[in-house]
Amino acid sequence: ARLAHLHGYHRALCVWSWVHRGTETAPGLVMGLDLGGSCIGRVYRVAAADRTRVLDYLQAREMATPVYQPHQGTFRVGTAPLDGLVFTVDRRHPQYAGKLAPETAARVVSGASGGSGANPEYVANMVAHLRELGIADRHLEAVHALVEADRH
Repeated sequence: ARLAHLHGYHRALCVWSWVHRGTETAPGLVMGLDLGGSCIGRVYRVAAADRTRVLDYLQAREMATPVYQPHQGTFRVGTAPLDGLVFTVDRRHPQYAGKLAPETAARVVSGASGGSGANPEYVANMVAHLRELGIADRHLEAVHALVEADRH
């Protein structure tokens, strides 16, 4: 695993979660890579012998519904370009939430839960992981702060 920079997409809380962190009748919100901008995150190198197993796992995890589109992307690790698989959000899919104000997103997150657990836990974990990597996401931090304030 390495930190990498992806151009052309930004990390966003822009996907209605109907399976993992919400339901179709009470959706939650999860992250997606949305068109425009750039972001820093982790890339993983997978041994050739593990390729099929890892792709099957990712397909099952990320494609519970077809809101994400897998395709090849080019990352930058330091100054070196690196091609790899990236899952981006399909803006035409009904689960695409678009850009929501932090207050709106926090209201959704606060009351949502799905097959993988409570949506506030997902947001808190995402914030913690990004902080561990030294990445500040102002929008996600604002949503997290509002959710936490609502809980106390």
